Amino acid sequence: MALNITDQNFESIKAEGKPIVLDFWATWCGPCKQVAPYIEELAEEFKGQVNIGKCDVDENSDLPGEFGVRNIPTILFIKDGEVVAKQVGATTKAALADKVKALL
Repeated sequence: MALNITDQNFESIKAEGKPIVLDFWATWCGPCKQVAPYIEELAEEFKGQVNIGKCDVDENSDLPGEFGVRNIPTILFIKDGEVVAKQVGATTKAALADKVKALL
Protein backbone atom coordinates (compact mmCIF):
# COMPACT_ATOMS: atom_id res chain seq x y z
CA MET A 1 0.00 0.00 0.00
CA ALA A 2 1.28 3.45 -0.89
CA LEU A 3 2.27 5.69 2.00
CA ASN A 4 0.21 8.75 2.87
CA ILE A 5 2.88 11.44 2.61
CA THR A 6 2.06 14.75 4.28
CA ASP A 7 3.70 18.07 5.06
CA GLN A 8 4.27 16.67 8.57
CA ASN A 9 5.84 13.26 7.81
CA PHE A 10 7.86 13.85 4.63
CA GLU A 11 11.12 14.67 6.43
CA SER A 12 10.98 11.48 8.52
CA ILE A 13 10.31 9.40 5.38
CA LYS A 14 13.20 11.15 3.62
CA ALA A 15 15.44 10.44 6.63
CA GLU A 16 15.04 6.68 6.04
CA GLY A 17 17.46 7.12 3.14
CA LYS A 18 15.47 5.08 0.61
CA PRO A 19 14.55 6.51 -2.79
CA ILE A 20 11.08 8.10 -2.80
CA VAL A 21 8.34 8.16 -5.42
CA LEU A 22 5.94 10.94 -4.52
CA ASP A 23 2.59 11.23 -6.31
CA PHE A 24 0.88 14.61 -5.93
CA TRP A 25 -2.85 14.10 -6.49
CA ALA A 26 -6.38 15.21 -5.57
CA THR A 27 -9.66 13.33 -5.17
CA TRP A 28 -11.35 15.37 -7.94
CA CYS A 29 -8.59 14.79 -10.53
CA GLY A 30 -9.45 12.34 -13.32
CA PRO A 31 -5.89 11.61 -14.50
CA CYS A 32 -4.87 11.14 -10.83
CA LYS A 33 -7.49 8.40 -10.54
CA GLN A 34 -6.05 6.80 -13.68
CA VAL A 35 -2.53 6.45 -12.24
CA ALA A 36 -3.62 5.66 -8.64
CA PRO A 37 -3.81 1.86 -9.18
CA TYR A 38 -0.32 1.89 -10.73
CA ILE A 39 1.09 3.72 -7.70
CA GLU A 40 -0.50 1.15 -5.36
CA GLU A 41 0.82 -1.80 -7.41
CA LEU A 42 4.34 -0.34 -7.59
CA ALA A 43 4.29 0.29 -3.83
CA GLU A 44 3.77 -3.45 -3.34
CA GLU A 45 6.27 -4.51 -6.01
CA PHE A 46 9.07 -2.32 -4.64
CA LYS A 47 8.19 -2.63 -0.94
CA GLY A 48 11.30 -2.35 1.22
CA GLN A 49 13.39 -0.88 -1.62
CA VAL A 50 11.61 2.38 -2.41
CA ASN A 51 9.17 4.49 -0.37
CA ILE A 52 6.21 5.08 -2.68
CA GLY A 53 3.53 7.44 -1.50
CA LYS A 54 0.82 9.93 -2.34
CA CYS A 55 0.38 13.53 -1.23
CA ASP A 56 -3.12 15.03 -1.44
CA VAL A 57 -2.60 18.62 -2.64
CA ASP A 58 -5.91 19.73 -1.09
CA GLU A 59 -4.76 18.64 2.38
CA ASN A 60 -1.09 19.64 2.11
CA SER A 61 0.27 22.92 0.77
CA ASP A 62 3.89 22.98 1.95
CA LEU A 63 5.19 19.99 -0.06
CA PRO A 64 3.58 20.95 -3.39
CA GLY A 65 4.95 24.47 -2.88
CA GLU A 66 8.41 23.21 -1.95
CA PHE A 67 8.60 21.12 -5.13
CA GLY A 68 6.92 23.70 -7.39
CA VAL A 69 4.00 21.44 -8.29
CA ARG A 70 1.62 23.31 -10.57
CA ASN A 71 -0.24 20.47 -12.29
CA ILE A 72 -1.52 17.15 -11.05
CA PRO A 73 -0.82 14.38 -11.18
CA THR A 74 2.86 15.17 -10.74
CA ILE A 75 5.01 12.22 -9.74
CA LEU A 76 8.50 12.95 -8.44
CA PHE A 77 11.32 10.41 -8.27
CA ILE A 78 13.69 11.38 -5.46
CA LYS A 79 17.10 9.88 -4.73
CA ASP A 80 19.51 11.14 -2.05
CA GLY A 81 17.12 14.04 -1.39
CA GLU A 82 17.22 15.28 -5.00
CA VAL A 83 14.51 15.05 -7.66
CA VAL A 84 16.06 12.94 -10.42
CA ALA A 85 12.96 12.44 -12.59
CA LYS A 86 9.46 13.85 -12.91
CA GLN A 87 6.25 12.72 -14.58
CA VAL A 88 3.48 15.28 -15.12
CA GLY A 89 0.12 13.91 -16.25
CA ALA A 90 -1.15 10.38 -16.67
CA THR A 91 1.14 7.69 -18.01
CA THR A 92 1.47 3.91 -18.16
CA LYS A 93 2.45 1.62 -15.33
CA ALA A 94 5.42 0.41 -17.42
CA ALA A 95 6.74 3.96 -17.81
CA LEU A 96 6.47 4.54 -14.06
CA ALA A 97 8.11 1.18 -13.29
CA ASP A 98 11.07 2.07 -15.52
CA LYS A 99 11.60 5.29 -13.57
CA VAL A 100 11.33 3.46 -10.25
CA LYS A 101 13.91 0.89 -11.39
CA ALA A 102 16.25 3.72 -12.37
CA LEU A 103 16.23 4.85 -8.72
CA LEU A 104 17.68 1.51 -7.55
